[in-house]
Amino acid sequence: MARGGPKLHHQRRYELGQSFQDGGEHYDRVRPGYPADSADWLIGSVRRAGGASDAADIGAGTGKFTALLVQRGLAVSAVDPSEDMLTQLRLVLPGVPASVGTAEATGLADEAFDVVSVAQAWHWCDPLPASTELARILRPGGVLGLLWNQLDTSVPWVHRLSRIMHAGDVHKPDFRPVVGPEFKELESHLTRWEDPVTTEDIIELAKSRSYYLAAGEGTRAKVLANLQWYLHEHLSHSPSDVLGLPYLTQTWRAFKA
Repeated sequence: MARGGPKLHHQRRYELGQSFQDGGEHYDRVRPGYPADSADWLIGSVRRAGGASDAADIGAGTGKFTALLVQRGLAVSAVDPSEDMLTQLRLVLPGVPASVGTAEATGLADEAFDVVSVAQAWHWCDPLPASTELARILRPGGVLGLLWNQLDTSVPWVHRLSRIMHAGDVHKPDFRPVVGPEFKELESHLTRWEDPVTTEDIIELAKSRSYYLAAGEGTRAKVLANLQWYLHEHLSHSPSDVLGLPYLTQTWRAFKA
């Protein structure tokens, strides 16, 4: 490994993560939600008499996964490093306490939650200190959930789309998230589903990704031109066509040791 490699990787991760500090309204409008069974699988696994009653959604963003927890009757607290994202969450979920913080420093109370979820955000976290912090706020028998939506690149047209969009969150088949020794029995659940979108929705989705947000004007223009060509010329869709955009949702859970 090149000298200074891990430091550079951490710096790049920080720079890309910072790209989400603004643009909460756009992110909320164009990003997909999560399938219901991902929340059910996670909540139903809590090993505590009476089941789950309290949840913390860390890296909650605009509340895409938070909403599923609320709909299932849990008292939810949301944490995110971006005040702009939380502004959108408060508009949609006004009853949810929402505070600025990170997975490494949530600011939440000890052993206050049965479920702690991190949806589409664990790759921005430092997994070992984050594991220590999230174990601190979990009750005995509580569960940590890590979730990712990713384009289903087993579908040929989506595979090419992901390359044009530079969708770097498409995991390799042997992917396994890193968690600290505070957690045990890491296991996974996979959901295949489709999000109904127009081609313009897909273009807006590309604009919400970290690669595009962190890129210069020239790179952005190239991405948009390639998407316009691929969707409207190569695939012959019109801007009003509604497509089923195939997704995989990977849900991982681990129990407090």
